[in-house]
Amino acid sequence: MIHLHNLTFRRGDRQILRGVDLTINPGEHWTLLGRNGCGKSTVLEMITGYLFPTSGKIDVLGNRFGQVDVREIRKRIGYISPALIEKMTLRDPVWEIVASGAFAYLRFYEEIAEEVRERAYIELERVGLKSLAEQPFGTLSQGERKKALLARTMMASPELLILDEPCAGLDLYEREKFLSALSELTSDKMSMLYVTHHIEEIVPLFTHVALMSDGQLVASGPKRDVLTPDKLQAAYDLPLEIRWRDDRPWIEVGKVEQR
Repeated sequence: MIHLHNLTFRRGDRQILRGVDLTINPGEHWTLLGRNGCGKSTVLEMITGYLFPTSGKIDVLGNRFGQVDVREIRKRIGYISPALIEKMTLRDPVWEIVASGAFAYLRFYEEIAEEVRERAYIELERVGLKSLAEQPFGTLSQGERKKALLARTMMASPELLILDEPCAGLDLYEREKFLSALSELTSDKMSMLYVTHHIEEIVPLFTHVALMSDGQLVASGPKRDVLTPDKLQAAYDLPLEIRWRDDRPWIEVGKVEQR
């Protein structure tokens, strides 16, 4: 599904990635964790073909990047990021925003087939937004916009779903509603890579964790093997404890010494 082999990336004098190796198998749901600037977003841009490594190999959905038209691969990937919301036209109706996902468009400039419109309504109903289908996208709350984009990704029945900090800026209620919608929409056949700063977002849906620090993977594998105090302390340079409840981790930060 995804195989990254010894990825490096240099921008000017700065080494951003330092030999990243990661394999995500079909049906696995991964979370990518790490501090700001550790290289998480760079990895996502490489998987989606918007950025290419200084060295290393990238295989996505059975295709080696550099030997394939990445635009065709993107059609099989659902992608939600803060930048995507900014590209949407706020005056367009919500159902039309969702329908555009069937063709990987940002906006329609031609008549939309009735069956596509009907499918958009179905996907909006699945995320609890059917009643808002005719409203302008700009009238939605931040949480509603992100659920609408989640519905949009489902229009193309993606094989791979990539989410870049989808709960950033959401309050506790909106965050939990989004994570619940995500859990209900995804299936064991779909692979997923979810980037976040917040360990408590790793709901039971997620099976694996990759932990980054300073452009490298500190650890990767099943989430209970990776989310241990020693590995988290190595990545965050803080005294941390972790507790589990209903297969969901919660973090506790110890006293931080002044330096």
